[in-house]
Amino acid sequence: MFLVVNKYLLRKRFVGVTLWPFIVMKYARLKEDPVFINHERIHLRQQLELLIIPFFIWYAIEYTIRLIQYRNPYQAYCNISFEREAYQNEKDLYYLKQRPFWRFLNYIK
Repeated sequence: MFLVVNKYLLRKRFVGVTLWPFIVMKYARLKEDPVFINHERIHLRQQLELLIIPFFIWYAIEYTIRLIQYRNPYQAYCNISFEREAYQNEKDLYYLKQRPFWRFLNYIK
């Protein structure tokens, strides 16, 4: 895992993105935020489980489906199974130690 600070790589509303093996963040202070880092580490695990490229394909397809379903970009993003898992467990700093393989499947609705 490599932490990169670069505010120019991210769109307005985003403060971070995970592109295995990098976590790119808009602000240096986020390096010290354990909840933010844990959220992004959950994405790192998801990406590894799906062998990286399939993760992004799945993410894009699911986002498109959610966008059609909710007709709202933010709601679509929040309801992607990968994001649902990460947001629900980001405060549990021990989550990744006991997380089952492909756990994100439990968050598809």
